[in-house]
Amino acid sequence: MTLGCAAGVACLAAVLTVPAILDAHDARSAAREPRAVTGVYHARSDEDTVFVTRRDSYGSQPFTRMLLSVPAGSRVPAPPGIDRLPGPGEVIVSPHLRETLAEQPGLAGLLPGRITGTIRPEGLTGPYELYAYIGRTQAQLPDEARPLVSFGSRWPDSLVVDESTLDILRFALVCLVLLPLAVFLSVCARLSAESRARRLAALRLLGLSVKGAMRVDAVETVAAASLGALLGTGVYTLANEALAEFGLPGLQWYPPDGRPSGTVLAVCLLVCPVLAWLVGRHRAREAALRPLQVRRGALPRSPRKYGLLLLLPGLGVISGYCALGALGRDIAGRSANALLVPVGVLLTGAGLVLALAPITAWLAKRLAGSTQSLSLTLAMRRNEVEPGASLRVVTGLVLLVYAASLAQGVLVELAHISKPMSSTQEYAVPFAGLDAGQRARMHQVEGVRSGVVEMDSGITNGVSTGPRITAVVADCAQLAGFTAQRPRGCADGRVQRLVDSEYAEDSDSRPGRMYTFALRTADGKGVEKFPVTVPREAVHIRAWQPSAVAGASIVIPPSLLPAGQWPADGQLVLLSDSAPSAVRTVLDGIGAIAPTASVETVGVNVEGLQQIAVVKSLLAAGMILGLFIGVAAFAVSAVDRAMERRGKIAALHLLGARPRTVRAAQCVQVLLPLAVGLVGALVAGRLAESSYLITGGGTVYWDGEGLPLLVVCTVAVLAVAALASLPLTRRHVELRHIRRD
Repeated sequence: MTLGCAAGVACLAAVLTVPAILDAHDARSAAREPRAVTGVYHARSDEDTVFVTRRDSYGSQPFTRMLLSVPAGSRVPAPPGIDRLPGPGEVIVSPHLRETLAEQPGLAGLLPGRITGTIRPEGLTGPYELYAYIGRTQAQLPDEARPLVSFGSRWPDSLVVDESTLDILRFALVCLVLLPLAVFLSVCARLSAESRARRLAALRLLGLSVKGAMRVDAVETVAAASLGALLGTGVYTLANEALAEFGLPGLQWYPPDGRPSGTVLAVCLLVCPVLAWLVGRHRAREAALRPLQVRRGALPRSPRKYGLLLLLPGLGVISGYCALGALGRDIAGRSANALLVPVGVLLTGAGLVLALAPITAWLAKRLAGSTQSLSLTLAMRRNEVEPGASLRVVTGLVLLVYAASLAQGVLVELAHISKPMSSTQEYAVPFAGLDAGQRARMHQVEGVRSGVVEMDSGITNGVSTGPRITAVVADCAQLAGFTAQRPRGCADGRVQRLVDSEYAEDSDSRPGRMYTFALRTADGKGVEKFPVTVPREAVHIRAWQPSAVAGASIVIPPSLLPAGQWPADGQLVLLSDSAPSAVRTVLDGIGAIAPTASVETVGVNVEGLQQIAVVKSLLAAGMILGLFIGVAAFAVSAVDRAMERRGKIAALHLLGARPRTVRAAQCVQVLLPLAVGLVGALVAGRLAESSYLITGGGTVYWDGEGLPLLVVCTVAVLAVAALASLPLTRRHVELRHIRRD
């Protein structure tokens, strides 16, 4: 009881503190949010403190810089984490940014001035955030800079997880962790009650009253559960201090943010003992009212069928949604879905556990009456008269498979939300921030599949001088990587027009017209003109959407450019897969080569990638906790059952049963309720997953990709349970295990 409660409470505290960590992240971000002058137009004056915020990306990490001009005598209070606003030429950075600067000195180009201070934890959302306050003069700030009133806002500029996604996360964690956790704590409490029932019955036979026996049981149960709850909160507190040093992928926090609050402590220290007392009270009352039957090992009562009262309504709700989805009804976005789907899923999960005993007893009775096998008869009769003994072993595994089906649905919906429109991702890097070595290494970044150069005609130093066209510098192989279909009519070594079926032909790119492109000389100091005549020959393409190459007018072979020269105002466009992991890898590679370069991820928001990473990390953590709880419930129940069955196994051996018969009976005795429960969990889990997807508003209703994996996991669980039952059948007989009655 104590160890089980400790493990369960540690998992419970971890789940309950996730919202607190996210809220602390958002509160820190809101506390430093600058508040500008609003309302009537306010002309900027020399006495105003003005600011402008720049949000860039350093690899796949957001990089925020706030540039301020603070006049002498400014009354604007400093934001949390610093004592005063920086003056001209001063820079205050986060600790992680200071470490990054030591590794990447080139990043100092984005931080003009000398570093005079470090931001304290109360001014940062996490220990690995890249944030800086940069002091400038008003003349050095752009016209978009606004007068600053104060720091602090009710809402942050961007949430770590938006509300709609947070609802999905809450639902997933309830199904993955809290539902199996409630069953696990109940199993621990029931096993504890079973082990103490004979002693309570002995106390009753010695003259203790019914109330006295119940009080003894209550004190013992609450004391053991309370001790376990205290141990569990202590284990989680220590684990939080250690995990906060590393965090999760996409989410870092400070140790105080993850420490359990008063509410979390109250829930952990009260709910666990109360649940243990309620579960163990039934067995204690039976021992108090019928002590002689308990001491003599009388057969338990037939399992009650009230579990079906939960299973049938739950299946009805999720099956109804599946039927509506099969009929093609669009029911996404309705307000009732937010209540009915979670209720249906939770009722089904609880019903699977409570209805398994009567279903197993009924099925065992039918099989025992029709079989001629001694092993099968022994197993079925034991499941018929005492179905709860095996069910304690299999309950955790059944809920594990059920929760895995739900987790698969959440992953499918997250993949649908985060899935880009194209199977490829492009990155546009201006040539102005790259030298020759950096340009060459860009093509060698891990994950980059191809790269082209894009440049505009008639532009010098960002100023347009008339009609212009866009040219792509690439050969046929490079161009093919940026198109959904293989280019038709492409010939290497010749300038050709680009005709995209998704775009109308540019009127400026008529054959015979000449345009001039500006190329930087090899020494990087001069600019030379590169004239190109629009040809009649055309290559037909269909570029990915979105794409930086889409809408270009002509393609120029790289061999025609003068050696050592590059576009003065062009950009390098790289291509990779669109998987979020691949995007982060490429962004990190670009940041390592050119930390000060401005990188445009075409069609993708870096903050969105961060949010997806946070959700997937928390979901993965929930799945790990759910797996731990399921395995712990199986291990605890298997050990208890081994201790409980020693006398019966010894009696079978004395009666002459062969070891093979005993082993087969024990395996079948465990496999029957487990097979019934796993098949039910698999079917119910698929229905719950489909109902969740149907009401989620996505295009995927029926997920078939995850089914083979779940079937394989189910078969593996059956095999592991069968092997785990074999150590219960050892042939050695001890006299103390033989019951006289």
